[in-house]
Amino acid sequence: MRSVDPLWYHRRVMDSDLQPCDPARADRLAFFLLKAVNRAIREHRLLGDGQRVMVAVSGGKDSLTLLDLLHRRQRTARDKTVLAAGLVRSDYHCGRAVPEEWLARWCAARGIAFAAADISVLAELQVAGANACFRCSRLRRKALFGLAQDLDCQTVALGHHADDLAETVLMNLIYSATFQGMEMRREYFGLMTVIRPLAYVEERDIAAFARATGYPIGGEPCPAGAAGKRSVARGLLRQAESHCHGARRNILAALARANLAPAGASADVEGARENARRGEEQA
Repeated sequence: MRSVDPLWYHRRVMDSDLQPCDPARADRLAFFLLKAVNRAIREHRLLGDGQRVMVAVSGGKDSLTLLDLLHRRQRTARDKTVLAAGLVRSDYHCGRAVPEEWLARWCAARGIAFAAADISVLAELQVAGANACFRCSRLRRKALFGLAQDLDCQTVALGHHADDLAETVLMNLIYSATFQGMEMRREYFGLMTVIRPLAYVEERDIAAFARATGYPIGGEPCPAGAAGKRSVARGLLRQAESHCHGARRNILAALARANLAPAGASADVEGARENARRGEEQA
């Protein structure tokens, strides 16, 4: 594997495909992670009875964890939701992911409808010279909405987590002179709703869960992301965390106080981590 900027790619954390599968540990971690997911769903009314939800699955650890947790949630949740999974293929670069055939089998074994669509990013970038991340994201969003409609879903669930929220705040501060983050729930054109159930979960906990499940994630991260704005924010956040362990949580708390993010976000993130630690220690 070739060398990649460590600010973008942390091999020791991300290479879940190199770790042994530990179903018992995965179950313990899922139990505690679902506490944070359920809190987000409850506080922001992300899901309702009879709702059809398509999880946007890139095949990476974040989206796979979201799909896995929402599927596990169906066993005990009062609201009865219908899950589907949508994958967008690109001719540019899709980053690290599980094989599509494996993902399709995983979904079929759990009764989750699965659909995929293709987008062409490379040709457009060569003609227009547009920003790769911006164009790719926009085309993927459009394709995901199309897949959701094909699957008769009115809600699309994205795998953004607490780290993504904090990084977005820093990006907006640096590049846009604004203090705002991602919305937990957003409606588009009155036809489609986007939700982020993992917003209270930290990436390090998702990585631990992905290692325990043994998802066969392979490949390399998208090369465009290594030089993108988010990689700058990610590097700053890691530096801040090395000097102040609660930097990420403080950013989320500041958002909550500014009424730009849900109150309690910081507490939920830390609470999920403490619960997970207790579960690991008691096991």
